[in-house]
Order: sequence, then C-alpha cells, then structure tokens
Amino acid sequence: MIIIDYNDKRPIYEQIVERFQTLIVSGVLEAGEKMPSVRTLAVELSINPNTIQRAYTELERDGFIYAVKGRGNFVKRDTELFEKQKERLLAGFEKQIRVCLRQGVKKEMLFQRLQEVVTDFYGEVTA
Repeated sequence: MIIIDYNDKRPIYEQIVERFQTLIVSGVLEAGEKMPSVRTLAVELSINPNTIQRAYTELERDGFIYAVKGRGNFVKRDTELFEKQKERLLAGFEKQIRVCLRQGVKKEMLFQRLQEVVTDFYGEVTA
C-alpha cells in the first residue's frame, strides 16, 4: 500500500502523507476505515514509528484522518477537502505548464506528453 522511494529527495513522512492522501481521495481507503497502527506500519516499512506518527499528525491536521483516543486513526470523508486537494494539484500542474512554456517547450509537445501519460495510466484513450 505504501512504498518509500529512497531516491526521492522529500522526507519519508511527506511521501507517506502524499500516498495516503491519494488513497483517501481516490476512495481506496473509505470513510471510517481504520488506518494501520503507527507501530504496525513502522514495522512493515522498516522505519522509525516517529516518522509514521509525524505523517499521521500531518494527515489529521490537513483533515484527511481523525484520531479516536485508545482506538486509533480513521479515514475522514470530506468532499469539500477533496475538491480543494484536487484544485491544489491542478494549480501545481498549471504552474509547471507555464514553466515549460516559458522555457521553450512547444504546446504540441506538452499535449503529446499529456496524452502519453493519460494513456499509460488509463489505457488507450479515445478522442
């Protein structure tokens, strides 16, 4: 479920946060579903439990999960939050497109690459 990329320059807790956000927003983890315990996930990933705790704290602060004392962490379903998350992602995408265009990448190349990525993700794209 969670894969750590040790070549990624981001801290491990940020990678964990991003992966759980994706799993929650995409519906893989459903509202009310219990998150893996800090200890279990730390053992599974062979990392320090403090790293998992930091990721869970971030997820709770951002509204993706909630804690129940003595029971653990659970997925929170907040459609408005998910829409805001998608808007943040699209804003980052738009920013990167503008950087590419300013640095001379042609729009045809951007369209081609976008279609390749979408095709790779979903399979053959029509239209």
